[in-house]
Amino acid sequence: MANPFEDADANYLVLVNDEGQHSLWPEFAAVPAGWKSIFGPAIRGECLNFIESNWTDMRPKSLIAAMDNPPGGRTVH
Repeated sequence: MANPFEDADANYLVLVNDEGQHSLWPEFAAVPAGWKSIFGPAIRGECLNFIESNWTDMRPKSLIAAMDNPPGGRTVH
């Protein structure tokens, strides 16, 4: 059986969670708890382009916040 995450002809959704992490998800599969659809359905390539254009910082939101507001008040970059 082919991997449903690698079918170039299938339709997908782009999902995002509360940490701002993105996921490519087959349209036929239920969206998992903790995730919401923000793009699609569209072909795989369009979804990957959306992810590449919109998910520019791979760090989870909680890590970004911790690095911007570290204990002691020093900013870490």
